Amino acid sequence: MPDFDPHRRQLLKASTAAVGGVAAASGFTTQAVAAPAPAAQPASTLPATMSILLRVNGTEHQLMVDPRTTLLDALRERLHLTGSKKGCDQGQCGACTVLVDGRRTTSCLTLAVMQEGHEITTIEGLGTPGNLHPLQAAFIKHDGFQCGFCTPGQICSAVGMLEEVRAGMPSHVTADLNAKTQPSDMEFRERMSGNLCRCGAYSNIQEAIAEVAGMPSSAPGAKR
Repeated sequence: MPDFDPHRRQLLKASTAAVGGVAAASGFTTQAVAAPAPAAQPASTLPATMSILLRVNGTEHQLMVDPRTTLLDALRERLHLTGSKKGCDQGQCGACTVLVDGRRTTSCLTLAVMQEGHEITTIEGLGTPGNLHPLQAAFIKHDGFQCGFCTPGQICSAVGMLEEVRAGMPSHVTADLNAKTQPSDMEFRERMSGNLCRCGAYSNIQEAIAEVAGMPSSAPGAKR
């Protein structure tokens, strides 16, 4: 076997020295570098609470609530008024509708702290089993529900809607904005369109509302 070429030995030494110099210049090290410790996170704090006075169904309630609490959650979780239902929690189904100062409101879209000083009425405050509100009685008479989940919101919405009609407030389908608004099936359908019934009891709901509004019955054979 031929002797090792001394020129080759010198070349290898020079190459090794050159690589080491580059590594030193760039700060490279073959030693393992520990990952930097994560920055200390601030200690978590509980959300601040606020004291509010809610007047619901004629009774005042002093509550300590997270300011982010919706009116719906305050009614259901704190006051145990579970008639108002949490359906979509996005204001799209109307199951949580209550009356605030007589006007229908989707309680999942308003904060409890915003309703201090207002009169809140839920389905529990409209009537009692022995003294039903006319709309509650009409819903029973006309079978305006099946599963009943949307019914509290439907009834509260109908109460507020009929007051809107009586006050002459126009809707999208009101033909003459200068004339007094007249109750009609078309008006009721438009004004109640924000309350969804997954069971499809809309025709029965319309019958119940029409009866309370004093409209002629739409039963087969009845004159309209």
